[in-house]
Amino acid sequence: MIFRRFLTITALLVVTFTTCAAPGFAAPKVPPADEALLKAYDAFRAGDPVKLQRASSQLGGHVLAPYLEYWRLKLRLEDMPDADVRAFLDLQAGSYLADRLRADWLKGLGKRGDWQTLEQQLPLLVQDDLEIRCYAWLARLARSDASAFEEAKPIWLEPRELPESCHALADLMIGAGRFNVDDVWRRARVLLENGQLNPARRALVHLPGGEKYDEALLNQAATAPKKLLVNLPRALERRATREMVLFAVVRLARSEPEAAVEVLRGTLGGRLAAGEVKYLWGRAAYEGARRLLPDAHKWYGLADDALLNDEQLAWKARAALRAADWQAVRDAIDRMSASVRQDPAWTYWYGRALGVQGTADGARAYFLRISAQPNFYGLLAAEELGFVPAVPEPFHVASVEQVAAARAVPGLARALELYRLDLRTEATREWVFTIRGMEDAQLLAAAELARGEGIFDRAINTAERTAQHHNYKLRFLAPFKEVFNEYARSSGLEEAWVLGLVRQESRFIVKAKSSAGAQGLMQLMPATARWVAKRNGMHHFSQGRVTEVPINVALGTSYLKMVLDELGHAVLASAAYNAGPGRARRWRDVRPLEGAIYAETIPFPETRDYVKKVMANTMYYSQLIGGKFIPLKDRLGQIPARSPADRVNEELP
Repeated sequence: MIFRRFLTITALLVVTFTTCAAPGFAAPKVPPADEALLKAYDAFRAGDPVKLQRASSQLGGHVLAPYLEYWRLKLRLEDMPDADVRAFLDLQAGSYLADRLRADWLKGLGKRGDWQTLEQQLPLLVQDDLEIRCYAWLARLARSDASAFEEAKPIWLEPRELPESCHALADLMIGAGRFNVDDVWRRARVLLENGQLNPARRALVHLPGGEKYDEALLNQAATAPKKLLVNLPRALERRATREMVLFAVVRLARSEPEAAVEVLRGTLGGRLAAGEVKYLWGRAAYEGARRLLPDAHKWYGLADDALLNDEQLAWKARAALRAADWQAVRDAIDRMSASVRQDPAWTYWYGRALGVQGTADGARAYFLRISAQPNFYGLLAAEELGFVPAVPEPFHVASVEQVAAARAVPGLARALELYRLDLRTEATREWVFTIRGMEDAQLLAAAELARGEGIFDRAINTAERTAQHHNYKLRFLAPFKEVFNEYARSSGLEEAWVLGLVRQESRFIVKAKSSAGAQGLMQLMPATARWVAKRNGMHHFSQGRVTEVPINVALGTSYLKMVLDELGHAVLASAAYNAGPGRARRWRDVRPLEGAIYAETIPFPETRDYVKKVMANTMYYSQLIGGKFIPLKDRLGQIPARSPADRVNEELP
């Protein structure tokens, strides 16, 4: 049946291609205003104010006129009189472009040291920007407000290169004695742990003369850590030398955690301070847990009371989940920062740990905290409490008048025009900024406006923001339903699962294209699309047509069915669709694993989030399209153990 359907599609493609290629066929002409606007945008990106002005002169009264003025001001902001900037900010007050220009202006004011104007304008800025925050602290220090020192301290541990304004602030803090040698090494460790070598070098410049590090030793630790650890420096008394050795172990652990453990168990462990050894066990355990090494759980035990960051503690909890050590799960979560402990994932797993340990009332209290949340762990918590999660009703539908009012909002009007011109990045930023303070009724009207215009990602994301009045038919749109229904049925797949996967893949944007090159509703990689087309006898397949809805869905559902047949479990197939069948197999355990634990311990953050959302989406689509209700916990089930006898289809991409 699938083969016949592919032949039908192929025949249609041949007819369409022949028609389009016929003599006299011409592509539709681009309207002059659109052409001028796009030329203006290209001129702005090229930094050419002359071409920008030439193109802009043809666009008087255009809905995107504020963009033309913003582009003009942005290109010459350093030389632009403040009066011109203020005039634009006043005229476009409250808009995305005003906030964007204000941020640009504030950075210029900071560079010039115009602290008075900067502090006047800062309260009007909506976006958060680290560079501007550092300028704000510098402004306070300029008027002798020393409390800025304490507020600014956390930026020193940002695991990335800091903007110049933050470096200027750090210089002042070091000069004022607010940072010492320990603080310098603390920042260097954070950066080196994250592979940020040049920023680490910049931090280490602040060491006093007697504490200077050996550049050659740093380079060896970064490029040949195993060699350095085999031939350790004779003397480790100097901190600068020890820190380079610690970095070598951290670097080795990133690629070979078991080799790093062998180093720790060797002579090095006896030559370092106890705190340094625990620190290294924490790093080795973290890297091992991310590779799902069973011994990582034991290594975390050897880290003992070492200071672990939230990410290390998250992986300590995940390693404990795979080891079924529920007390260790609780211990890891207890040590997380307050904000991270409140994450639905850790709330749920803490409740599960309490339940397994016989504290039913405590478990119930934790589940109640999140059971109303429309997400993976909210659904699981509701099921633990004995509830049957249901789609919230009634569906609040915006009136025609409300949708018309949304269309008249300047920011949304500009966003729609930008989407029409396929300037999606600018359009999305404009849309998100404009809806940020809307109430539920306005959000639902904006979502309905986006749906009517075929901008399904904005419809879904906007409807998701409502607090009390919801419309889950907007949150879980199902455009092209007939196509999905047909190909899900012919492939033997659950339609709700297919829709849940597509919602996460592309938000139903037909021409969606990822940075990796995946295309269309089901985000097919070119090689995968060609392989599936060939396997299904679609001999006239053209990569240029892969975003056409019937072709994309036919190829995507066919591939998804192959993956499901290969792996035998929807959770594994979901992971495989995002990260590849080989990885989905390797992420299993040596024993059967609860599906929720498998999902939580997926090493790739993107895939971990993806699988949870696909499975939660499936629950909602199942109810909305009238499918058979299956509890989420049953859907997750048990993931079979790894086995040397596993059948592997090496052809499957």
